[in-house]
Amino acid sequence: MGTLIVVDCEAPFGVGAPSVGDMTEFGAVDVNALRLTREETFHGTDCSEATFTAFYEWLAPRRPVVFVSDNPAYDFQWINFYFHRYFKANPFGHSGRRISDYYAGLTGDFHNTQRWKRLRRTKHDHHPVHDALGNAEALIRIFNGER
Repeated sequence: MGTLIVVDCEAPFGVGAPSVGDMTEFGAVDVNALRLTREETFHGTDCSEATFTAFYEWLAPRRPVVFVSDNPAYDFQWINFYFHRYFKANPFGHSGRRISDYYAGLTGDFHNTQRWKRLRRTKHDHHPVHDALGNAEALIRIFNGER
């Protein structure tokens, strides 16, 4: 199955393209550990090779890993770009999962993509670890049957 890793990226300067390099930081949460009440997070404070080496090493004992995000069309591009830049490979592979789509499918309403956010416990404040943690908490609550 793989370890679910919820990721959130921050790129506040609005350019929104990995080749420009304006991602300032990112956060990741091991959902499997959090389900066991162990908070295991990673905070990437820049896009350096050293940061991505540490992230790669943080992911290593959790492999295989599955990328999960509020918006993987946005978050995945950053992580994928830097893993390929430094290592020529992405430990997440070539795809990610979107929490909103999973929730919409469970509720049987294609357009129900925002209501799950009320299940977050950690406040969404644009700190990437906090945002990833809140999304992971909501995902666990969804797994436990909350809608």
